[in-house]
Amino acid sequence: MSLDNTNGKLVRMANQIATFFKSQPEAERVEGVATHINKFWEPRMRKAFFELIEQGDAGFDPIVISAAAIIKRPAPSPQGAGAAH
Repeated sequence: MSLDNTNGKLVRMANQIATFFKSQPEAERVEGVATHINKFWEPRMRKAFFELIEQGDAGFDPIVISAAAIIKRPAPSPQGAGAAH
């Protein structure tokens, strides 16, 4: 899959988080990645993250893919939000 610069950075960041948590006990890795992303990634980043997860092979580390199940999905934006009337 070809990623644009923004999505490539997102994948790289997620994989860096996973790399850090590989130094932790195995039982804490997935939860650690999910907790970090839930705390520090804004909703737009998490939205893009889930779009990449759903598209398939974006190059995420297997720990990141496992963590996706417990990462909070951002609330959908209201229809027409920000549109001029």
